[in-house]
Amino acid sequence: MIIKEAIWTELGFGPWAYVTEDQFIGWGGIQPDGDDFELALVLNPTYWGYGKVIYDDLIRFAFEELKLSSLVIYFPPSRTRIQAILKAGFVKEGEAEFSGCRFIRYRLHKPQKATSKTK
Repeated sequence: MIIKEAIWTELGFGPWAYVTEDQFIGWGGIQPDGDDFELALVLNPTYWGYGKVIYDDLIRFAFEELKLSSLVIYFPPSRTRIQAILKAGFVKEGEAEFSGCRFIRYRLHKPQKATSKTK
């Protein structure tokens, strides 16, 4: 908890607690990851259906409000329910290891604004 509070103090943003109908359902947000920024989301499995809406809000916040150029996200290889991040545009980038556990790293680059050509 102290580490998460330090992120808010240093950057002015960080992880949030998610609550619905007075029930804590998980936490998530944008947090530093070395030279990158990670989209982190941990939800009680009962509330996984909220994931897409939360992902969409966090991605919008990261790119529109924070002006980040990309985001990373990590999942263990056993996690097969990743359709929401793939539909959002995340692509597999490689692997990472944390505390002896292997994770798959995905990255999403900020979409380029479409330019219209006039004739």
